[in-house]
Amino acid sequence: MNAAVHTQQLADHRALRFLTAGSVDDGKSTLIGRLLYDSRAILADQLDTLERKAAGQPIDLSLLTDGLEAEREQGITIDVAYRYFATKQRKFIIADAPGHEQYTRNMVTAAAGSDAAVVLVDITKLDVTTRPVALLPQTRRHALLAHLLRVPSIVFAVNKLDAVNDPAQAYTAVRNALLDFAEQAGIQVAGIVPVSALRGDNVTQPLDADWYDGPSLLQLLEALPTAQERTAGHLLLPVQYVAREGEGTGNQPRTLWGRIAHGRVKAGDAVQILPSGETAVVAEVRRAGSVVDACEAGESAGVVLDRQLDVSRGDWIATPGTARTTQRFVATLAWLDPEPAVVGRKYWVRHGNRWVHARISAIDSRLDIHTLQATEAHELAVNEIGHVTVETQQPLPVEPYADNRVGGALIVVDPTSNRTSGALLVKAVG
Repeated sequence: MNAAVHTQQLADHRALRFLTAGSVDDGKSTLIGRLLYDSRAILADQLDTLERKAAGQPIDLSLLTDGLEAEREQGITIDVAYRYFATKQRKFIIADAPGHEQYTRNMVTAAAGSDAAVVLVDITKLDVTTRPVALLPQTRRHALLAHLLRVPSIVFAVNKLDAVNDPAQAYTAVRNALLDFAEQAGIQVAGIVPVSALRGDNVTQPLDADWYDGPSLLQLLEALPTAQERTAGHLLLPVQYVAREGEGTGNQPRTLWGRIAHGRVKAGDAVQILPSGETAVVAEVRRAGSVVDACEAGESAGVVLDRQLDVSRGDWIATPGTARTTQRFVATLAWLDPEPAVVGRKYWVRHGNRWVHARISAIDSRLDIHTLQATEAHELAVNEIGHVTVETQQPLPVEPYADNRVGGALIVVDPTSNRTSGALLVKAVG
């Protein structure tokens, strides 16, 4: 472990939030079940139930996460399943994301708040005799989405090593293919780990093999840093709730609550309300109902201003002059709706806590996940990723997603079906 990672671990005691992703039947649910089983994070009654169902056969660990009746019937993960466990080193929150293309939107939801992504690669589905080894489209898609969503650490777990004749050669071939893909996509890989989720090889205990001397998957996860919001620089806070103290409609102070996207706030700071542009001074900062000296990025804060302004849910609080509003921006669009994204159609978009009408004014290109090249496109089909220009009915204080995950992210909703249709990641403003 390098010194930077060790220092980060000492400074940050938060649980590591990670998701598992990959193609259908890659073994994601079984891998999580193995982590829970080996770390003794299963309740006694759960274990008894699994043992009775097994009837003397090996326990089906995937049942620990496939909680929906439809999931158990079909043998696939549909919704995101969250599980929790802890070791002596740290706590973990796991999101088991669906592998089927139909449920890619659920994977995007899980990735948006994750510190790490474990992308499983089922080695039995690949032709390891060819060079280079051709990766599955869903493996590439999930890795690209995790990268686009700025998941800080991306790990590849090469699964089912117990099912191949020459695991050393097969792992090396797949590892080289993953490294080539990551280099082309600009993905910094946190690790490539060989595992057998079914048998438990290299999941929680190091692999006893002369061809691999790296960490187990759990050892690697224990060493990964958690994502930290940027606390330095200017303030940006989306207002989620406005609370008024006391009775009546007089001049009682109002508290503007929200989770700070970046920067910090303290009493005496000058702030600007967006999109109105009005300014005020912070009279008081609150956290969990108590007055505090300051709050910073990642914390939920209540801000009381020195004068009454028209502020409501969906507005933003910022350092004056640091954020500007716009009605036009270019963005990466991950499209998740069976109905294709087309130029000119109106959608609802949500930025922070504000809903506004918007339309796609141009589709500039589509990303070919096989070649990683931008190709000409006039629409985006389900699970495609493209580069688009968006115009909104009202001005929004958007920022490049590379600078801030809150200010630079929007979700797209179909106004007719109310389906979540896509995720917008702002690239440039104006």
